Amino acid sequence: MPQARSQSAAAGGPVQFRISEAARFLGVSDDSVRRWAEAGRLELSTDAAGRFVVEGAELARLVKEIVPTDPSLPLPAESARNHFPGLVTEVRKDGVMAQVEIQAGPHRVVSLMSREAADELGLEPGARLRRIVR
Repeated sequence: MPQARSQSAAAGGPVQFRISEAARFLGVSDDSVRRWAEAGRLELSTDAAGRFVVEGAELARLVKEIVPTDPSLPLPAESARNHFPGLVTEVRKDGVMAQVEIQAGPHRVVSLMSREAADELGLEPGARLRRIVR
């Protein structure tokens, strides 16, 4: 399941998603992700093992484009009460504060936090996380 700290912060490289992981975030089949890549709608790269992956920033771009924003849509089955697995789609920082946008299923969540906290968590477009709302 998604972690609070992004993969890039933990591993020192860009956040990458296997095709099946990207498909789950997008709510589509693995084959749809492959077709979108073949059509040029989504850019794939390869990981160290030679498997096709989607860079986190690329996935964040596509999520913002295709995830429905209709509030009448049901919550994804994996969401639990007050816990929202999501994907960081945008991070804006100034000298003191950071605004982080997260796509959690059909919901866009905006979080305001200190810049220091955003830096410590390694938040960047494409980072996976679990948002907990109190």
